[in-house]
Amino acid sequence: MIAYLKGIVHSKSENQLILNVHDVGYQLEISSQTLEVLPAKGEETELLVHHHITDNDQRLFGFLGQNEKDLFELLITVKGVGPKLGLTILSGLPAQEITGAIVQKDKSTLSKIKGIGKKTAERMILELKDKVSEMVDATYTSSSSSVSGNLKEEAVSALQSLGFKKRDSEKAVSKAVNSGENAENVQDLVKSALAQLNT
Repeated sequence: MIAYLKGIVHSKSENQLILNVHDVGYQLEISSQTLEVLPAKGEETELLVHHHITDNDQRLFGFLGQNEKDLFELLITVKGVGPKLGLTILSGLPAQEITGAIVQKDKSTLSKIKGIGKKTAERMILELKDKVSEMVDATYTSSSSSVSGNLKEEAVSALQSLGFKKRDSEKAVSKAVNSGENAENVQDLVKSALAQLNT
C-alpha cells in the first residue's frame, strides 16, 4: 500500500500527474484544486496517496493536503460515489467549502458541482454530516489540552476551516459560551457552536 510519493513532476494535465520517483513514473489522478498548486515540471513535490485497489484495477489518487485526502476517503464511502465522482466533487469546490456545505446541509451548493444531483447531495449530507464533524474534532483535539485564553479563537478557526464565515463563526462561538455549557477544550466548544449554527 502506497501512503505518499516524493519525486519530480514529469508531466501534468487535467486530473492527472506523472511523478518521477527514482526513475519510475507513477501516474496519479488528482483534483483541479491540487493541480492548481502543483509546482512546475521538473520541480520536486510530495503527495499523499490513496491507493485504490479492486479485483480488476489499481489506481493512485494524489493529494497535496491531508484535509483533501481525508474528505476524498469519506466521499467514496457514500453510496453511488466512486473514486471518479469523488475526484470530480473535489475538483468542483475547495475541500473546506464542501465540508461546510455538508455540515450546513446546503444541498444547493453541493448540487452545483458537476455530476451531483439533488439526491446525491442529500445522500452526502445524510451519510457524512456526523463524520465530517468528527473529522474536525480530530483535527483540533491534539491542540485542545494547551488552549487557555485563546479557546474562542481556536474554535472560530475550526469553524472557518469547515467553510463557515468568520462573522457567523464568532457569533456561534459566543452563543455557545453564553449558553452556560461547560466547554473545557476546543473540541467541546466547536460541538456546541455547531449546534448553534444548525438551530
